[in-house]
Amino acid sequence: MDKATQVIQQEIIQFEEYFKEAVRSRVPLLDRIMRYIVNRKGKQLRPKFVLLSAKLGGDINISTLRAASLVELLHTATLVHDDVVDDSDERRGFFSINALWKNKIAVIVGDYLLSKGLLLSLNNKDYKVLEILSEAIKLMSEGELLQLEKARNLNLKEDVYYDIIKGKTASLLASCCAAGASSTFDDDNKIERMRLFGEKTGMAFQIKDDLFDYGNTNIGKPTGNDIKEKKLTLPLIYTLNNCDKTTRNKIIYIVKNNNTDKTKVKYVIDAVHNTGGIDYATKKMLSFRDEALTILNEFEQTDVRDALEELVRFTTDRNF
Repeated sequence: MDKATQVIQQEIIQFEEYFKEAVRSRVPLLDRIMRYIVNRKGKQLRPKFVLLSAKLGGDINISTLRAASLVELLHTATLVHDDVVDDSDERRGFFSINALWKNKIAVIVGDYLLSKGLLLSLNNKDYKVLEILSEAIKLMSEGELLQLEKARNLNLKEDVYYDIIKGKTASLLASCCAAGASSTFDDDNKIERMRLFGEKTGMAFQIKDDLFDYGNTNIGKPTGNDIKEKKLTLPLIYTLNNCDKTTRNKIIYIVKNNNTDKTKVKYVIDAVHNTGGIDYATKKMLSFRDEALTILNEFEQTDVRDALEELVRFTTDRNF
């Protein structure tokens, strides 16, 4: 992501300062937790998409910084709540909020982040950005619930899988690009094209995450975590729809009843590889990536567009 970092180097610094102020609280405990969150920032992929999408249409302004901060506030809120639901002790190599301050405080912290984001937009009358992000939150919730519902019988069709990841993952990245673009573009059609660009990128991003669970020469050892959580990801869906009946029944039994048995999980991982699930998912991932790049190429070639292309390719080429 070198190009992206260079093109918006100063704007990233401005965003970090703005975000730090946006989460500040007069309650000592909350302020301490907010500092902990600020200091353990990740790759900042979503704010970068906001800033670059905005810069594609003009100079980054204060409303762009607010949009990037809103995205990061809402995204962080969902991560804090996810860690509580998943009873996870780690996030990005650090202790999670619930591991350090227990579940009750973590839930309140997530609510606080959500309210700070909403107020940030409302107080500044950023109604368009608020509408874009509110729609994303709705789609994320629907996607998560749809996944939980369909995980019960392990009978998931590919089109339903795409509906799930379009909601739970791609909608947020789509809102990043749309929110950023709305702060500099006057043309609603271009804002919508940037939203769709983000959605296609988000679809590719999630399929890449699916592939991590099965490993390959570039990724490293398979984890089998999705299998343990009974998540039907694209490589497994393809395998279940294209293997013989005996193998299918065995896979379903393992995922339902032996998903913590390393030997049995390895059987599922091997079956996915042997049936062509990895190759199929990789082709689909690259297809979504190329669709995103086709949309991006509708815009004039500049350093900003090149930086966005690099960011898109990072989503599919990354090893973590």
